[in-house]
Amino acid sequence: MELRQLRYFVAVADTGGFGRAAESLGIVQSAVSTQIGRLERQFGVALFDRGTRRTVLTGLGEALLPQARAVLEAADRTRALAAALADGNAGLLRLGPVRGPRTARLLHRLADQTGAFRVTLRHVPAAERLRLLRDGELDAAFVRGAPAAPPGTSLLEAWRDPLYAAVPAGHPLAARPVLTPAELAELPLRLAGRTANPPFHDLVTRLLRAAGSRPPAGPRFTTLPETLAEIASAAEPSWTLFYEVTGLPDFPGVAVRPLAGPASTTWLAVPEGPPSPAVRRLLAALADLAG
Repeated sequence: MELRQLRYFVAVADTGGFGRAAESLGIVQSAVSTQIGRLERQFGVALFDRGTRRTVLTGLGEALLPQARAVLEAADRTRALAAALADGNAGLLRLGPVRGPRTARLLHRLADQTGAFRVTLRHVPAAERLRLLRDGELDAAFVRGAPAAPPGTSLLEAWRDPLYAAVPAGHPLAARPVLTPAELAELPLRLAGRTANPPFHDLVTRLLRAAGSRPPAGPRFTTLPETLAEIASAAEPSWTLFYEVTGLPDFPGVAVRPLAGPASTTWLAVPEGPPSPAVRRLLAALADLAG
């Protein structure tokens, strides 16, 4: 059974004749007759009573007609969905995100009111995001810092976020509106170990080295709230740096100041080669945000 046979069957039923069906389909009558005959032989039933003035459905033909219409409608929906998938107007994007306001704006821009395009998120550490991308379990992944692209993937710069330094509110540096790495060179730095966040750790050490600043190591960074509490209360002054995720913290005893020069780059990791329709839609949304 072929879709065209069902289409011819429905056309004859709707027009009441092989000639009129052929005219509506833009083909010759013999083609319609041949395909209907084949369909009847495949089904083992007569679909039409072929009279001299009008061709009418048999009882069995009437019973089969709703199903034939349903099959053709399903085929049309499938073709329309395939076209939408190819254009990026439908489908599924499996994304490894980073936290922050830019990600929220991007997801809002990707949202489709019809629900034809969906995004599923995998909230896992950066190294795991890249592994899932390499293994084909993600279509794209965002990573911050200075990551290394896994084999078979490419890194595209998505955006840059400023870095902020947090120092004790009573320290002389808190009086400055903007801080530089050189000014912080003598103050112990609270930085998480490299295993906790390799891209960000590498970014910080690289940026400080490029600025000629080598601050002594302070106590380890744990979480931002805990680290800010320790900066505010410790007898020995220290500092830490971070990028904005959910707004800048307003913590008693701590002064947050922009760090001049360095920025945290967020990269989009995608498979090498031509982008899929879902990734093309993601790239278009990123371009809209940048523009």
